[in-house]
Amino acid sequence: MAPTATLKIKFEHQFKGQPLELNTNYQNDFGEAFSIGRFKYYISNIVLYRGSNASVLPETYFLIDENDTASKTLRIPIAAGNYDQMHLLLGVDSARNVSGAQTGALDPLNDMFWTWNTGYIMVKLEGSSPLSTQPNNRIQYHIGGFSGAYSALRQMETGFPSSVEVKSGQTLTVTFNADLQRWFNGVHDLPIAGQTVAMTPGPLSARYADNAVSMFSVKDARVQ
Repeated sequence: MAPTATLKIKFEHQFKGQPLELNTNYQNDFGEAFSIGRFKYYISNIVLYRGSNASVLPETYFLIDENDTASKTLRIPIAAGNYDQMHLLLGVDSARNVSGAQTGALDPLNDMFWTWNTGYIMVKLEGSSPLSTQPNNRIQYHIGGFSGAYSALRQMETGFPSSVEVKSGQTLTVTFNADLQRWFNGVHDLPIAGQTVAMTPGPLSARYADNAVSMFSVKDARVQ
């Protein structure tokens, strides 16, 4: 069925329930001081569901950047219909990691790509903390890896409060909150004192990926 409606996905970044501000001093639940200078991640492979019927939205690869307000609102043509859940991938699927040079959100010039062997950085968080002994007290978490036991890809499965009907010409708006406090203890306790830099795929990166996906929750889903 040809697209006649629109899916709008909005991402709101927070810290402990308050709007995130870059280069602002924060304290996590471990009492550690830090600031965030950069926060970027990929969203891809978006699928809408009505029960077991899937509506796959093709070519849905987006780079969300806290420093680029426009990037935090996605608009995608969809077919009118009834929907009760949505699946998204936090990261870039394995096929695209080995597909050679790409453009748009997946362009290596976006500084979210390592090599053809290790692939895309799925989530990037950078900043500073007095606990870091790195130059300029920097903290750097570049989380990636697309295959094997330590893949950093994480599925986000989101059920709507109730089934929503989207008619031709209407927009289904789904708003996500992402609370960055959970970066440090959403699933695993990962205090800054224990690790100020994570830059390669592996077991540590996989634990950060678990925490990263736990940051996201649906704030609202409505049709207009």
